[in-house]
Amino acid sequence: MIKSMTGFGRAQKEIEGMSISVELKSVNHKGFEFSCKTPRTYGFLDDKLKSLFQSVIFRGKVECYVMISALDTDDCIVEVNHSLAGGYYKALKELAERYNLRDDISVSSLSRCSNEIFVVRKAAADEEAVWEAVKGVALEAAESFLRMREVEGEKLKADVISRSKTIISDVEFIEERSPQTVKEYNDKLLERIKTLIGDVNVDEQRLLTEAAIFADKVAGAEETVRLRSHIDQLHMLLESSDPIGRKLDFLAQEMNREANTIGSKAQDVDITKRVLNIKAEVEKIREQIQNIE
Repeated sequence: MIKSMTGFGRAQKEIEGMSISVELKSVNHKGFEFSCKTPRTYGFLDDKLKSLFQSVIFRGKVECYVMISALDTDDCIVEVNHSLAGGYYKALKELAERYNLRDDISVSSLSRCSNEIFVVRKAAADEEAVWEAVKGVALEAAESFLRMREVEGEKLKADVISRSKTIISDVEFIEERSPQTVKEYNDKLLERIKTLIGDVNVDEQRLLTEAAIFADKVAGAEETVRLRSHIDQLHMLLESSDPIGRKLDFLAQEMNREANTIGSKAQDVDITKRVLNIKAEVEKIREQIQNIE
């Protein structure tokens, strides 16, 4: 099943006293590009998440957002900045003595001097335990993310197949019309000669030679055969479960090249119109392919 490079997925769970949320979103990109935003104290998760997602996402610019919050505060440690507290205490004592003030220094009054006297920090996290918890949520988010990519991929597939059928219809017209243009050229040539030189016997062998030269000049059979082959390969790739975006892009370039060659040989207005239709459909296919992983 083909996948789009556009996707979004989110999962949230409460595990081991933590509320964990993982969000994924992606847009088109030539390769795999990953960026991750995690809480400052959980930076060790970045590389682990990149490796995890890189094993299931092959192309796209992927952004990951991780939010982790503690459901309780048992793991918080409050420490006293004794150096700062001592400095304030000494300054307050000096102030009281110098200006003959009542010495009413207390813990509460000292603590109001600066919010940096008390330092609050979390106990060191068990990185492996945190990773296992986040990993489970990340896998759920990835599942949702990939499911959306597959849904979008099916829509892209349907559109590409529809356009390829339109191309085949135009190819069939060109293959049917080309032999007629040779006969019409031969008839016009004969009529022009008679107009110029009157009712005089014309060398039929010379006419056949001229017609053969014209037929060789406008022949597009090789190109239409290759174009059909490219369409067959396109359909085969669209049934693959592997990343096929780059292969499809190359194939579309080849299809456009064949259409250009047919157009350069065309000496008929109707064929030229069909070639223009083919080129327009190939371009639309290329636009859609840019979204395929």
